[in-house]
Amino acid sequence: MFHLLFYTFTFLTLASALLVVVSRDAVNAAMFLLLSLVGVAGLFVMLDAALLAFVLLLVYAGAVVALFLFIIMLLDTRPGAQKPFQKLTMAAAGLGGALLLLGVGSLHARAQLPAAEEGLAVPSLKAYAQQLFTTYLLPVQVVGFMLLIAMLGVIVLSKRFETAEGGA
Repeated sequence: MFHLLFYTFTFLTLASALLVVVSRDAVNAAMFLLLSLVGVAGLFVMLDAALLAFVLLLVYAGAVVALFLFIIMLLDTRPGAQKPFQKLTMAAAGLGGALLLLGVGSLHARAQLPAAEEGLAVPSLKAYAQQLFTTYLLPVQVVGFMLLIAMLGVIVLSKRFETAEGGA
């Protein structure tokens, strides 16, 4: 069952990330990004990192993708308004893909992650959560409130005001 869930979340994440890149509609790309983040959160839950999954969904899926959607609404993009790809864009995409394949190939050749250094103290997730919800609680709440204000500002700025005809 564990392997089936792992492959399901992996396929969901990779397929929706690919659809983010190839989607011509900006709103669809943002929705596929949201789906990709949900897949990554599922993988975090399988690694017993529920706090990271919650923070990922709360911060990225809840705030960042919502801001992306509001910016898309503000810019008023249309699906047919994109320019065709230029040769430089295609060359850069090819180079980026080649570098990605080279990196994946080198990681596969190693077949293991490098071990942590002996003197390096890595705090546990519990200690991270303790610091986040005690010491840094006020800054986290302030940032959340600022994101809320930014979203409301984008809504107000993107609203189209129509003039009343025949009145006044």
